[in-house]
Amino acid sequence: MINFEYKNPTKILFGQGQIPKVALEIPQDAIVLMVYGSGSIKQNGIYEQVKNALHKHTVYEFGGVPANPEYDILLQALALIKEKKVTYLLAVGGGSVIDGVKFLSAAVGYQGDPWDILKLRIRTEEDQGMPFGTILTLPATGSEMNSGYVVSRKETNEKLAAGGPGVFPQFSILDPEVVRSIPRRQIINGITDAYTHVLEQYITAPSAADLQERIAESILISLQETASKLMTPEFDYGAAANFMWCCTMALNGLIQKGVITDWAIHAMGHELTAYYGIDHARTLAIITPSHYRYNFEAKKEKLAQYAERVWGVTEGTVEEKAKAGIAQMEHFFHSMDIATKLSDYVTDYQDTAARIKQTFINRNLTGIGEYKSLTPDDVYEIVQMSY
Repeated sequence: MINFEYKNPTKILFGQGQIPKVALEIPQDAIVLMVYGSGSIKQNGIYEQVKNALHKHTVYEFGGVPANPEYDILLQALALIKEKKVTYLLAVGGGSVIDGVKFLSAAVGYQGDPWDILKLRIRTEEDQGMPFGTILTLPATGSEMNSGYVVSRKETNEKLAAGGPGVFPQFSILDPEVVRSIPRRQIINGITDAYTHVLEQYITAPSAADLQERIAESILISLQETASKLMTPEFDYGAAANFMWCCTMALNGLIQKGVITDWAIHAMGHELTAYYGIDHARTLAIITPSHYRYNFEAKKEKLAQYAERVWGVTEGTVEEKAKAGIAQMEHFFHSMDIATKLSDYVTDYQDTAARIKQTFINRNLTGIGEYKSLTPDDVYEIVQMSY
C-alpha cells in the first residue's frame, strides 16, 4: 500500500428533511450568495425550502450556471460577489454548480487573471478560499465532498481542472428525495459518471490495498444493482439513497488512498465535451472500453479481478476474464441506453483523434495515466478506437 495522508473536512447531512438545517450551518451574520443552475430548483420545491430556511440571512442569488460551468458566466457571479461584499457561498445544484462555486471560492481573493488558476493549476490552500456549503440536487460527480473542480471556456474550447484543500465544502446536504424529480437521462449520466470515477481509481495496477479495492468493488456492485431500480416509474427512496451515497463515496478521496490512479479516461473525455458539448458522463462511456482494450496488457490482471469480483466471472484464463470484464462493463452502459461510440453522437468525428492529440501536445500533456506513460500518440489511437 502506498503511503498517504487523508483529511476530509466536509460535514455531511444525509437524509429526508435535512435541507432546512442549512440555516444552522451558515453563520447568521454571513452575506450569502446562493448559486444555482437552470432554475429547476424552482419547480421541484428545493428553492422554496432553501429560501424559507434562510429567511433571517442576507441572501443574494445567481442563477444560470450551465452544465460544464462556463468561465464567462462565472465571471459575472464573481463580479456580483465583489459588488455585494458576499462572505459565504451556497451551491444549490449538481456537480456543475458546485464546481462553479469552488472556482468562485478560489477566485474571489486571487489578485491575477482568474483563468490562471485553472491554466496554471494554482492550488488553493486552507483559509485561501471563501467558505461555502452545498445542497446537492443531482448526484453524479462527488464534488459535494471533494476539493476538485472543472471549468469550461467556450472561447478557447478548453475544459480545465484545479483544486486544493481550501475548496472543500464546509458542509453538504444530501436529501435523496431530490432524485424523485431528476429526469431519467440525468440519473443515467450520474450512474455512469460515478461508475467511471471508481474505475479510474480501481482498474490500474495490482495493489495490496485490499480494503480500498473491496470498497471500490462494493460501490460498483451497488451502482449496478441500483440502476434498474432507478429506471422504474415508481420512486424508490432506498435506491435513490444508495445512488446518492455511491456517487459521493466514488470521489470523496477515500478509495484512491494508498493506490495508484489513472484519470486518462477523464483527460480524453473532457476534450470530447469541450469540442462537441456531449454530456460529460457519455464522453467517459465513449472512451472507457477503448482505453481498456488499448491498454489490455498493462491492465489485464486488474480487469480480470474486476470481472471476477464485480461480475462473478470465474471461468477462463486471466486474459479471457479480462475481456469478459470489458464486455460486461460495456453491456452495463448499453443497458442504460448509453452509447459507447463517438459516431453515435456526432457525424463529423473523423479528425477528432488528431485534434485531441494536438491539444495534448499544445498543453504539454506528454504523459497521462497511472504511470504517465500514455503519449499523445497513444491518445490518438484510443480516441480513434472510440469512433
